Amino acid sequence: MELKIEGMTCGGCARSVTKAIQSVDPNAKVEANPDARAVKVVTTATQNAILQVLAEAGYPAAAN
Repeated sequence: MELKIEGMTCGGCARSVTKAIQSVDPNAKVEANPDARAVKVVTTATQNAILQVLAEAGYPAAAN
């Protein structure tokens, strides 16, 4: 899945986003790109679960 994350603006943000996603699915493959403010995720978790954990972490996201 690809998500747009407006609040992800730096490498630290990208690490926080990755950590949040991997808290739901430790085996998730996450490619966070702060320059594009986007993340690509390969996971077994539902999109709703990922969106919820990102919002809780302070990074509201939307499907791209």
